[in-house]
Amino acid sequence: MTSTGTGPHGMPSTDIPDWRERAARLREELVATGKLWTPAWRAAVTDVPRHHFVPFFFERHPGAGWSLTSADDQETRQRWLDAVYANRSLVTRLGVVPDGGRDRTGPTSSASAPSLVTRMLEALDVRDGHRVLEIGTGTGYNAALLCHRLGDHGVHSVDIDPELVADARDRLAKLGYWPTLAHGDGAAGLPGHGHYDRIIATCAVTRVPWAWAEQTHDGGVVLVDVKAHATVGNLALLHRLPDRLEGTFDAGTATFMQMRSSMPATSAARSAVPRDRSAARTRRAVQPDQRLWENPPLWFQIHVREPGRIEFGFTQDPVTGDPADEFYTARDGSWCELATASDGGSRYVHEGGPRSLWTSMEDTIGQWQDLGEPGWERLGLTVLSDSRQIVWVDHPDSEHRWTLPSGS
Repeated sequence: MTSTGTGPHGMPSTDIPDWRERAARLREELVATGKLWTPAWRAAVTDVPRHHFVPFFFERHPGAGWSLTSADDQETRQRWLDAVYANRSLVTRLGVVPDGGRDRTGPTSSASAPSLVTRMLEALDVRDGHRVLEIGTGTGYNAALLCHRLGDHGVHSVDIDPELVADARDRLAKLGYWPTLAHGDGAAGLPGHGHYDRIIATCAVTRVPWAWAEQTHDGGVVLVDVKAHATVGNLALLHRLPDRLEGTFDAGTATFMQMRSSMPATSAARSAVPRDRSAARTRRAVQPDQRLWENPPLWFQIHVREPGRIEFGFTQDPVTGDPADEFYTARDGSWCELATASDGGSRYVHEGGPRSLWTSMEDTIGQWQDLGEPGWERLGLTVLSDSRQIVWVDHPDSEHRWTLPSGS
């Protein structure tokens, strides 16, 4: 995009004459949905041109790969502009990602939905004079909003992709912003710049790096998406105490790409666990009406207590070809299938493998129900310097505590 002069607040205007009106409409949508309420952040959303940081994006089409939507293409330009000022996430970079033992082309960076961006910035509760470290520079839009609020000197950002850092630095500079940007592994934070009052991670981690605690002032805050496995987890707002990070999970939901430095270069193929009903153990059991993976807080608690990722899906009806019974498989070869049809509130469960997988998950479901079916707002996390990370219900000293697994 080309600059055509200087607009309000020292920002160059662009060849999108109505971008401020679009930004204002986006702001009002975020306010109306309860994702934006502080005057300073409202002003930032209005004043920072999101299209400047997302000049193109990619969309996936089943069976047809990825397509590019760009400001430079007259055929896609209007579609690009509408999407940029809509409340949606946009894939901004493709690369090679591991997938079950083979590499494929997939997203390696994205522009988060504005509602998630502002919800996280509001949760940070920044104050004048604060210094913030962002883990995951991405497009640079988040850093621009932070600069608008805190000034350049208060904003630091690190990303593992040097090209992303270079592009973000250029985009920020064209708007008159000069935060501290660095290429590096975000798991190490950004040492050498003193301590930070706030750390915000725009990528998911299976375990919170202790380096982030070491670089946060006592009383400071770390906001990060904690995932036990893949998409199983949520944002956690952790406070820096003398010997730990500690806090609760966000009541909403959030999904970020996993921090790339914590992803293996290649991923071992997940072999399909054979499920042979002829040799299965069969019994009746009571199951919640909702499928387990459709209840994120419960699904997270199951993964915290189960060894490794649980695969899930549906069997296929041999007559109609439609989805039928649901199944779950564990990495040790244990599996279970639950009949679709319910009989008097119970279902047939078929199990196989070295242990009773459904019994294990059933125990977690029962305890979850006994605790009053706690949602995210009742779940918390303690991060200790000895590498222990503990998930708890209601209070850090609760008897209901489990060690967060390392992930896979």
